[in-house]
Amino acid sequence: MKNETWGRVKQQLLEAVGRNNYANWIEPLQLQKVDNGIAHFSVPTSFMANWVTRNFSDQILAHLKSSGVPASRVEFKVEVARPAAAAIAEAAEGVVGTTAAAPVQVAPVSEEVELPGAPLDARFTFDKFVVGKPNELAHAAARRVAEGGPVTFNPLFLYGGVGLGKTHLMHAIAHEIQVRDPKSRVLYLSAEQFMYRFVQALRDRQMMDFKQLFRSVDVLMVDDVQFIAGKDSTQEEFFHTFNALVDQGKQIIISADRAPGEIKNIEDRIKSRLQCGLVVDLHPTDYELRLGILQTKAEQYRAQYKGLVFADGVLEFLAHRITTNVRVLEGALMRLFAFASLVGREINLELAQECLADVLKASDRKVTVEEIQRRVSEHYSIRLSDMIGPKRVRSIARPRQVAMYLAKQLTSRSLPEIGRRFGGRDHTTVMHGVRRIEELKTTDSQMFEDVEMLRRALEA
Repeated sequence: MKNETWGRVKQQLLEAVGRNNYANWIEPLQLQKVDNGIAHFSVPTSFMANWVTRNFSDQILAHLKSSGVPASRVEFKVEVARPAAAAIAEAAEGVVGTTAAAPVQVAPVSEEVELPGAPLDARFTFDKFVVGKPNELAHAAARRVAEGGPVTFNPLFLYGGVGLGKTHLMHAIAHEIQVRDPKSRVLYLSAEQFMYRFVQALRDRQMMDFKQLFRSVDVLMVDDVQFIAGKDSTQEEFFHTFNALVDQGKQIIISADRAPGEIKNIEDRIKSRLQCGLVVDLHPTDYELRLGILQTKAEQYRAQYKGLVFADGVLEFLAHRITTNVRVLEGALMRLFAFASLVGREINLELAQECLADVLKASDRKVTVEEIQRRVSEHYSIRLSDMIGPKRVRSIARPRQVAMYLAKQLTSRSLPEIGRRFGGRDHTTVMHGVRRIEELKTTDSQMFEDVEMLRRALEA
């Protein structure tokens, strides 16, 4: 078949499959021959051969037949020895009058290449994850995904503040899947690493290798996805990778510091995709969960620091006083054990206050905005996502103003910082909310009682 005929067929495919699909999957194809009713094509990678066979072979065959090519079947073969750049250049020459996007240069890669993910932390397993009311739903969902089988929640989206266990759960899922099925290709990495790999592939002109790596996994886990906000090209590739894996029935697990709808500068189509699965909020820790975490860690440290005497009431004291996040809590306990071991003293309340003076002072000095939001949401029986969301109905707007007022009174955060924690609102909005609550406190006895009760509870 002459190049002119293949060029016409490719032009028809461009119109049929769209510019992006054409540039990624059709443009690199090189027709070699038609023999005994079989149209033989060369492709840069085995991944591409499999993908085109599953998704575009029927369309290619139909357009070949309509152009008079005597083909009843198409086959795709990887031409490893042939320079990929030359193959793409020759394929591009066969298109007459097309306005398709420039093809992506590819280089064949081995199927045995190691996945470019971040290393998993051996400490972060389900056995070492302490479950309490604030995180029980997230833990149950993570367990269900880790069991494997048919994909139930796709994607599983975990969100919450710093140190609440998102990364621990993601690592635990990866460990469990690999134990259950060692052959599973599990890729865990941060959104920043995804972006770095994408930029590196663009720079080195190896986009097809990038696509092969990220679309051939069984489970893709992306941590802190909010970091791709505002990165248009990275978002584009993430979107297509997401769709490709979902189409193949592969599992996707995402984490962020806020709900999908509250991430600014993320394309709406990506927000929609992220919200189509199970979205789970990891709430700030409560006293019971903090105490449980401390008890678990204390048992581990007792085995490490043998011979130390541990007085009653110390763990309860720490769980009550240190309310920021789990990382600070665990770090304080580790410091306490190490200090007691070095000075040869009993771990009691006096030692804890002496050793952890700076941590306790910091905890005394500030109440977190997130804790204020949670307490106010619970008091007024509204969802935390509505508290920081765009809704302006009075039943939500008034509690939001109360939370802003308390954040201004009880934290050292500036008005712009408070605004950012309430869904990216302007500082003038926060200022208006603060002034409104100040006015209502002088005229509305119920508002005065609500605000004072919440303040006492937060400062307790």
